Amino acid sequence: MFFRWDWLRPQLTAPIVPTLGPIHPDALSVGIFEDILRAADTGDFLPYDKDQRWGGEKDEKVLRENVVHQPDHTLIPTLNRRGRGTVKVFAYGSSDSAMGEAAELATKLASTHAVASARIVRPLGPEITHPRGTRIHLKDLTTSPCPAPDGPVHPIAAWPTAVQNTFAPFAETMAADGLAFLHTQVQAGRCGPVLATAIEGRIVGAIGPMEVRADAIGRPQLMPQYFAVLPETRGQGLGRILWRAAMHWGQTHGAAYQLLQTEVGGPSDRLCRSEGLASLGFSRMTHV
Repeated sequence: MFFRWDWLRPQLTAPIVPTLGPIHPDALSVGIFEDILRAADTGDFLPYDKDQRWGGEKDEKVLRENVVHQPDHTLIPTLNRRGRGTVKVFAYGSSDSAMGEAAELATKLASTHAVASARIVRPLGPEITHPRGTRIHLKDLTTSPCPAPDGPVHPIAAWPTAVQNTFAPFAETMAADGLAFLHTQVQAGRCGPVLATAIEGRIVGAIGPMEVRADAIGRPQLMPQYFAVLPETRGQGLGRILWRAAMHWGQTHGAAYQLLQTEVGGPSDRLCRSEGLASLGFSRMTHV
């Protein structure tokens, strides 16, 4: 093994793994970190990688020869060639010297690999009092019922054809939230159902795709979804109805939990907090 768990585990203040993102705390192990190193060599998706469902090749990989693993900090750099390219250094450890070392490593590797962006990703624990960046939420679907919400939410395919036809312009309008990409996946039949809500015969909000897959320890996880509501229709509770419909779908299809990432203080973050989800910590990304 490359990683020593007695060195790494105390530094995992939030359950974030390079190239994979948030991991359920019960599944977090040294084996997952060893897996991402092996995947860097093969270029393959790990069986429990959420990105595997989109097919193609994995965009991001660990630069294993540049990993720094010390008793008090671990730095794991990754490279993504998409667009103009990005190097990220995932910095596990709280000392200022570790953050300085991470910044130097990110700058050096961005130059070496001729990419435009160098960033540090710093996981932080849930006890942070003035968080910034991204919050990691956990929805446990095994502890209480998730009833179907009152409101007009159905899979897109269950809406009348005239309503279904409004999904394409909605998706284009919400392209910045990933809905245009989702629309291409729906058209190609490469993903699970998408739940949508409509007003006056026009789709104004959607969440999907709805899919359940096994995590690293075999527990069924409701996969992350794209989620958007037209700005002019917000404030009517449509986002909450869509989210509750998604949780109902996940629970009835056997999912044990879902992990969500939200921008701290944003609409989705406020929704998750008001719904009582557990906060697992934060991810703060800085440019160097």
